[in-house]
Amino acid sequence: MSNPCSSFIPYTLEVTGKGIHEVEQARAVIPAGTPINIAFLGNEDHAQRIHAAKVIRACGAEPVPIISSRRLRSEEDRDELIGALVSQAAPKRFMFVGGDPATPAGPYQDSLALLASGVLERHGIDQVVITGYPEGHPKIDSGELMRALKWKLDFLREAGCAVEITTQFGFDAEAVVRWIEQLRQQGIDTPVRIGVPGPADVGKLLRFARQFGVATSAAILRRYGLSMANLMQRVGAERYWDQLQAGLGGRQLGRIGWHLYPFGGVEDGVTWINARLSADSRPQALPG
Repeated sequence: MSNPCSSFIPYTLEVTGKGIHEVEQARAVIPAGTPINIAFLGNEDHAQRIHAAKVIRACGAEPVPIISSRRLRSEEDRDELIGALVSQAAPKRFMFVGGDPATPAGPYQDSLALLASGVLERHGIDQVVITGYPEGHPKIDSGELMRALKWKLDFLREAGCAVEITTQFGFDAEAVVRWIEQLRQQGIDTPVRIGVPGPADVGKLLRFARQFGVATSAAILRRYGLSMANLMQRVGAERYWDQLQAGLGGRQLGRIGWHLYPFGGVEDGVTWINARLSADSRPQALPG
């Protein structure tokens, strides 16, 4: 596991267009240059995504627009959005995902189709983030997930792009460690950021888990320290974090970092992960 270095950024985080004011409120505790992913929600428009990117840049952080392939209406829609993001906020990297809609709004069935459309060359994109699913995906077979991941990595390497993998958040630390081991055993040395949820109510965590298709069996919830008896209880991911550190500690698993899902608020989430990194004798980091 990598040692911390002043040129490395320890974690990334995520925000919605509607929640961008939380970044402004929390700017004092967000380390300068922190990459902040901008979710591509169906109930937000391009103007909100572009505004969020501009606010993130103005706050001294690095905007990372997420582009939902199935939500793009056309090639023109794609180019107008990405062109405006580049001209107004100058993001260094983009994250390409498939997106939630069962039926695509336009020509892109998934992120593979979007990547193959020439979007990287057209917009001069040479840093890309893709998604990993250590606990699986509710609608996609695990074998197909791995095949798609390898296709993207091969395609992006051929295109000369720097690549990172950011995982969905989860509850099962053992599954995450096994998944990273599998990547490394197959010769995939791409940096991985492990998704961890910030402090939030138990009920909210479970709602997001259902939304993202994360397994939430009673046994895993108990391991995570959650109780179905008190959904209003506010909890942090300390137990999950510690289990991940124990599973990864002393292992040669390449560059591992963190991605914060601040479900309970950006400032609370950033304060929490800052404290965890400060307290941990082995904080992880990835190149920014």
